[in-house]
Amino acid sequence: MVRLGSLLLIALVLCPLPGLAATPVDIYEFDSAEQESRYRALIDEFRCPKCLNTNLSGSDAPIAQDLRRTIHRLLVTDGRSDQEIRDFLQERYGDFVLYDPPLKPGTWILWGAPVFFLLIGAWVLFRVVRKPAQETALSEAEQEKIAEIIRQQRTERGSQ
Repeated sequence: MVRLGSLLLIALVLCPLPGLAATPVDIYEFDSAEQESRYRALIDEFRCPKCLNTNLSGSDAPIAQDLRRTIHRLLVTDGRSDQEIRDFLQERYGDFVLYDPPLKPGTWILWGAPVFFLLIGAWVLFRVVRKPAQETALSEAEQEKIAEIIRQQRTERGSQ
């Protein structure tokens, strides 16, 4: 009886856990299918400011929910264009919300770093491949020592 009570207690404790893991679903109304597709494209285009490398459509962070709500409001209620929405979010949250930041002085290092590292890697590879193998000659004493070791090995094998 005690065992059944323990199992029941465990089941009651664990049952609410799947409900806690579920994320809320945003339900928005659109005037047309075109508006909905624009909304979907925009929330796929922007990065969540809190999450690392997750777009707004894939994030359940509170800031992502707020941004989805803002995009819906700007699109449906205010009737703004996609570019106006992009400009608004970029002005408010900076270039981080864009997966494809613009090329400007503040982002030159971001755009130039891959090219720089590629050139450095090519230079290092070129230097390693073109570098001839260095041959070092043995001194007379080293050659004599090796010859002596070989002679000893041969005599030991011959005696076995």
